[in-house]
Amino acid sequence: MQEAPAALPTEPGPSPVPAFLGKLWALVGDPGTDHLIRWSPSGTSFLVSDQSRFAKEVLPQYFKHSNMASFVRQLNMYGFRKVVSIEQGGLLRPERDHVEFQHPSFVRGCEQLLERVRRKVPALRGDDTRWRPEDLGRLLGEVQALRGVQESTEARLQELRQQNEILWREVVTLRQSHSQQHRVIGKLIQCLFGPLQTGPSSTGAKRKLSLMLDEGSACSASAKFNACPVSGALLQDPYFIQSPSTCSPSQRPPWASALTGPEGLSSLTSQKTAHLLKDTGFLPPVLAGG
Repeated sequence: MQEAPAALPTEPGPSPVPAFLGKLWALVGDPGTDHLIRWSPSGTSFLVSDQSRFAKEVLPQYFKHSNMASFVRQLNMYGFRKVVSIEQGGLLRPERDHVEFQHPSFVRGCEQLLERVRRKVPALRGDDTRWRPEDLGRLLGEVQALRGVQESTEARLQELRQQNEILWREVVTLRQSHSQQHRVIGKLIQCLFGPLQTGPSSTGAKRKLSLMLDEGSACSASAKFNACPVSGALLQDPYFIQSPSTCSPSQRPPWASALTGPEGLSSLTSQKTAHLLKDTGFLPPVLAGG
């Protein structure tokens, strides 16, 4: 069988016939292949009788493949449509393996019409070209809006992280302050109420309590524990405790007798503790009497 030309000679026109259409025209019109591919009786379509044999025996002579699916795909790309034949009210039986294709410009004896057969432009490309101006602007606007929202969210998240770190540092500081205050209160209570557990008659305990409760009295330690006369500076200190062993009962001032008994020492200690706790900020105003 002779090799078909790549393209049919056509009259001068705007564009030549594609190679595929030229080969197809020669293939359909070749009398030597009528048993596998031929024109229909009307001449407006062509028939493929046996697709398997056609793919193996004929396609390699005109094309670089023997794939029937690729041949059909190329026909569809140029606008050919498959014709469904109906005989006696029913479809052709599948075992006959016949298929028919037609195109309005692919007609027997009308070679000049081949120039009208054009390869289809992909629909997606046409849609992109048509909608690109509108869609592009809309998409750019949406992207910019999303970017702004993302940046705002990231800034807010960073701010929350910083606030969280500040709160954690404050919690740690408050815990340390609370622990320190707890230790100070414990030491104050131990120092103030510890001497009372050994009894009010203990001279050493009274002297220890006197040294603790003294907050800047003008008298020296010898005047507090040994001097019998009460000076004006001592009277100004309500927390001064006189040692009972240094003065006789007749030499003690009237207010000193209130400190020699258990009730006087307990009252003095309670008042002094309240003032100390109030001054250090550990006692509420209601309990401090303020």
